[in-house]
Amino acid sequence: MNRGREHHEAQRAVLRARHTASQARMTAATKAYRKALVREMFARPVRDYSYRCIGRPVSLLRAGYQASLAELGLDQLRASGFEVTVLTVDEDDPRFADPAGTDGRGLGEKTILGDLRTVPMRPRSFDIVHCALLLDRISHVELVLDRFIAALRPGGLLLLHIRDRDCAAGFLDRIAPQWVRRALWARLNPGQPGPFRAVYEPAGSDRGIRAYTQLRGLVISHRETARTSAAGAGRAGQVVSAVRGLIPRLTRGRLTDAHDEVLYVIRKPEDHLARVV
Repeated sequence: MNRGREHHEAQRAVLRARHTASQARMTAATKAYRKALVREMFARPVRDYSYRCIGRPVSLLRAGYQASLAELGLDQLRASGFEVTVLTVDEDDPRFADPAGTDGRGLGEKTILGDLRTVPMRPRSFDIVHCALLLDRISHVELVLDRFIAALRPGGLLLLHIRDRDCAAGFLDRIAPQWVRRALWARLNPGQPGPFRAVYEPAGSDRGIRAYTQLRGLVISHRETARTSAAGAGRAGQVVSAVRGLIPRLTRGRLTDAHDEVLYVIRKPEDHLARVV
């Protein structure tokens, strides 16, 4: 009788050990996955800025659900003891948020559903504004950027990630009929929300952003370009890539295929006398 009970207890101990090991592997895999999503270009200045804010929470404004917070390295910051509060503003349905759940939802994040051109934002109330893959699908870009800058504290960071209208991919997206955009999106980005509006105001292009920062007295502390490829495979992706490659020749180099996205780390000057909105 005792021997049977001991055998049963041993089996339960083995099962508990296996469960603990499985949980540990899953936790390690999740941490590794989130670390792989970190974009060091953004994470480094966010980390440096956070060290200047020791003693108070770091306040972050996320513009749009498509801006994944994973690339900012917030998980690592919070694991180090930093408090980061996040306010998300988007006019779209929350169901369009990152489906992988890697955007930090549930970690002190608040949401406002509304238009970035009109939703209330207190002046100088945020340390960081993060806006990714949004400016190409909205109008009145300069107004939105002005509101971002006004909401930043002096010395704060504006992290921008745009699709450039002055490139082959942006040109195709702008001129393609909506039914073509829908068909290509379904093939190249299966299961993802979209396609969104293709507005592409000049103010939201690479040239437009650089002109805007000069006019407003802002500092681009870092800039990078990226060339992305279609997520889907097959003939549709090959055709799009081939057409993208032809456009620089047809436009005599006016439109490039060397990049389709541009990333910026923009700093608002601390000098209150600087010409900033």
